[in-house]
Amino acid sequence: MSLLRDRMERDMERAGLAPRTRYSYILSIRLLAKFHGRSPDLLSAEDVKAWDEDLGRRGLSPSTRHIRLAAVRFFFRRTLGRPEVVSGIVLPRRKRRSLPTVLSPQEVGCLLAALRASRYRAFYALIYDTGLRFSEALHLKVGDIDRRRGVIHVRQGKGGKDRQVKLGERLYGILRDYWREERLGKPMAEPPSKESFLFASATGGRLSRMGARYALHAALKETGLAKRVTPHTLRHSFATAQMEAGTGLPVVQAQLGHGSIRSTQVYLHVSTRLILQAPSPLDALAP
Repeated sequence: MSLLRDRMERDMERAGLAPRTRYSYILSIRLLAKFHGRSPDLLSAEDVKAWDEDLGRRGLSPSTRHIRLAAVRFFFRRTLGRPEVVSGIVLPRRKRRSLPTVLSPQEVGCLLAALRASRYRAFYALIYDTGLRFSEALHLKVGDIDRRRGVIHVRQGKGGKDRQVKLGERLYGILRDYWREERLGKPMAEPPSKESFLFASATGGRLSRMGARYALHAALKETGLAKRVTPHTLRHSFATAQMEAGTGLPVVQAQLGHGSIRSTQVYLHVSTRLILQAPSPLDALAP
């Protein structure tokens, strides 16, 4: 399995699959091999069908079955070059996701004000003002801030894609103040360079995921907001604010780094302002 795994890893990397997806695909192929007790490259279409039926009998969610079968299709089509083995496999429909939680500008302001450390305040202000994913913000380098052009370069985002997002004047001021206070005003193990992480620990390494999440949780408790808020909530709030400001759907898609515009369209349903702007048919009736 080790050689097959290496081949599949290379194929997935070339296809631009995210690390989490690659991990799930490898796990799925291991489970397939374990189910039949032999190497997966020796399996037939009937073997794959039997495993698919077993997944259904065990009552797995449509999302879990989807990822398991997508992994098998990738493995036989791309890595082994045997598409006929999975020609009869149909991916189950995933359940429609519930609408994302969003914060109003006033709620975001309260949350940011409750973040005591300037590094975390700047970090979450950036996510809200640009719509970056949590991991994308964590991996930003100093050289990714392009003040002259007014953009932030996002390197190797989801799917291994690069993109640019707008660097607003107020956000730049927040980042500048954070940099002066946290990075230039304190002794560092190494002097910062363009390759240094923008948000870094005291030793110059990347900001701790756990620390950033804990800071947000503590600020949320202090504000008393009765909503379940995660770092991704600020990304949702950014997208909704963009839609309500009249930004075109393709522009919002590009800023978020969505591969499909269908992923962006969900924010049409979240925007209260757009809903309230819709005409009421009863109002058009003659009195």
